[in-house]
Amino acid sequence: MRILLLGEFSNLHATLAEGLRRRGHEVLVVSDGTYIYDYKRDISLDRRGKGRWSAVRYLAKLLVTLPRLRGFDIVQLINPDCFALKAERQFALYRYLRHHNKVVVLGAFGNDWQWVECGLNRRLFRYGDFNVGDRLRTNAYTQQVVNEWLHSKKGELSRYIANDCDAIVTCLYEYQLAYHDDYPQKTRFIPLPIVPKAIDPATLERTVPYPVRFFLGIKRILMEFRGTDIFYDALQRIKADYPDKCEVTVVEDLPFAEYEKRMNGQDFILDQAYSYTPAMNALEAMSKGVVCIGGGEPENYEIIDETELRPIINILPDREHVYQALSDIIAHPEQIVRLKKESIQYIERHHDYVKVAAQYEELYQRLLSGAGL
Repeated sequence: MRILLLGEFSNLHATLAEGLRRRGHEVLVVSDGTYIYDYKRDISLDRRGKGRWSAVRYLAKLLVTLPRLRGFDIVQLINPDCFALKAERQFALYRYLRHHNKVVVLGAFGNDWQWVECGLNRRLFRYGDFNVGDRLRTNAYTQQVVNEWLHSKKGELSRYIANDCDAIVTCLYEYQLAYHDDYPQKTRFIPLPIVPKAIDPATLERTVPYPVRFFLGIKRILMEFRGTDIFYDALQRIKADYPDKCEVTVVEDLPFAEYEKRMNGQDFILDQAYSYTPAMNALEAMSKGVVCIGGGEPENYEIIDETELRPIINILPDREHVYQALSDIIAHPEQIVRLKKESIQYIERHHDYVKVAAQYEELYQRLLSGAGL
């Protein structure tokens, strides 16, 4: 198959492309690389700066690129908003892709109208991006996301593509729950793809219990939205209380390659306090034997049918709860090696990029044959 993966979130499409190529498919990744993170792509469709001249330069680059986005068996969009243009202009671009290619798949991989509307108005989750229990979250970024998707043309674009596309792929339990009831005939859950790492289990053994190494990556704009502020405060407190038993590494807005280097050799990564599930960042860490402190609710294990492994230290979006989880780790360092090994097993079992690519391949083939999901 000829497959076009358009747009990027957290290295998802770049990793999926590697798996699909391993399975013999021709794949083209077109994205902006998520700017500072500089994820791999075949065609870089990035917009630098703001204003009229930035728009003119981007449009010129887009017009040159468009002829190369034709004749594919599959086009997969990372998001309804996958071009650096106002939503009003993207309707025509979507129709162009629809007209010149066979099948269009929408990725439910992040913020869009369906996700925001369900989280804000239907209260599907005990906690999440838009609520904690009955309390709505009011941080600035959450409000920006709500206005962006519910009160602008972008929401109309999101609904239009969701209704028109051939299939919707979800990558987390939360997105599956948000989409499935409204689009039961076209929604399919497929886990996130990760490249397993060749790690000798012997390197995970510990000769001394301390220090325990904690790692936190900050995306400044998402600090409150993802609960990084909760993690940061808990880490500062644990560092003050156990200065001889832990090391804390905090990095901010690094390119992906540099971020990976800083992550290597850590014991734990703290990621996404408001999530039920680990996303790309945490899964990448787990593939290296770095244990995730974050989303590991029962629903996460149920959707992938995992009944044995429990490698994630699940936390609630609460400073005291996170602090207590960190304290328990320091009090019981003997569990670290087991959790590291289980983390690697978990990735190999559920997120191996070639296995995940096979699931996409099966979906794509069904769509091309007209068999549906």
